[in-house]
Amino acid sequence: MTKIEIAKAFSNGEFEKTNKFISDTAVWTVVEEDIFIGKQAIMNNCEQVGNYFQSVTTDFKTLNIIAEGNKVVINGTAEFMRDNQRVSFVSACDVYEFDDNNQIQNITSYCIQKAKND
Repeated sequence: MTKIEIAKAFSNGEFEKTNKFISDTAVWTVVEEDIFIGKQAIMNNCEQVGNYFQSVTTDFKTLNIIAEGNKVVINGTAEFMRDNQRVSFVSACDVYEFDDNNQIQNITSYCIQKAKND
């Protein structure tokens, strides 16, 4: 997979496709929410997020992909539905930093959740 393909799969919740591309020492920072240090911590969180994704209908939309050198930036939206009701809507931007072997070293995620009453 290319860096762009890896980043897009991760941003769209297709975590199982990306596990082998996460460095053992990678860090995932979800700004103002949490930080996951090391491949195992990242994979554990991905498993929890993946379980949530299986409990809802997801609609991911990729709006932009910017890539230069070992960096890929993806922004888009995610809508989560259950029983034809919107559970949540998130606008997100993920910044990926890779090494020269296509291994993710750092992910910085900015997620803005739409207020329930909007």
